[in-house]
Amino acid sequence: MRANNEKTTESTNQKSDENEKVRTPLRTQTYFLPGVTRLYVKVPPDRIGVLIGKGGEVLKNVMERTKTKITVDSVNCSVVIEPATPTTSPLDLMKAQEFVKAIAYGFSPERALRVLDEDQILIVIDLKQYVKPSPNHLTRVKGRIIGEGGKARKNLEEMTGTYISVYDDYVAIIGDYESASAAREAILMLIEGRQHSTVYRYLDRVMPRIRREKKFRYWY
Repeated sequence: MRANNEKTTESTNQKSDENEKVRTPLRTQTYFLPGVTRLYVKVPPDRIGVLIGKGGEVLKNVMERTKTKITVDSVNCSVVIEPATPTTSPLDLMKAQEFVKAIAYGFSPERALRVLDEDQILIVIDLKQYVKPSPNHLTRVKGRIIGEGGKARKNLEEMTGTYISVYDDYVAIIGDYESASAAREAILMLIEGRQHSTVYRYLDRVMPRIRREKKFRYWY
C-alpha cells in the first residue's frame, strides 16, 4: 500500500513538473532582433528638425531611454524605429513610436517626453472626421478649442492635467488614460458646438471622480 502511495506521489510530482514546464514560457520576455522588427512614422517636414533636436540631442535622449534605434529620412519625411538590442521590449518600441508621433502632432520635445512614462498615452483627434472639410469650418473649430490667447486650451490642460496640441487639422492629447479620455470628450463637446461653460462644468463633475479613483489605485 505504501509503495502505491509513493508511486502516486511520484506521478503527481512528475505531472506538476510537466505542467510547470508548459507554463514557464508564458513568463519569458519577448525579444526582438535588431534590423528585423521596424515601426514607421511619417513626420511633417517642419517637425523633422524638432524631432532631431540641436546636435541630435532629442533623438539621442529618446533612443537611450527606450533602447531603440531611430533613423530619420529628412528627404522623405519618414522615421524608422527598431530595437537597438535584443532586450528591447514591445513597450519600449511603442513608447518610442508615440514620442515621434507626439512631435509630429505639434508637441515640443519637453512635453512629448511625458508619453514615455508607462501610464501615459497619446490620443489624436482628426478634426476632418467631425467637421466639414472646409478651411472656414476647421479654423472656427480650432479657434474654439484654443480660445482667445490660448485660454481655452490652457483651461482644459489645467482641469484635466493633460497636455493638448492643436496642429494642422489634428488635436493631440497626452495624459493618463482616464484624464486624456476626459479631455478628449471635452474637446468633442466643443467641436459639437457646446458652450465653454458647459464643457468646464462637465470637467468639474468628472475630474474629481477620476482623481479619487487614481488615488485609490495608488494606495491599493
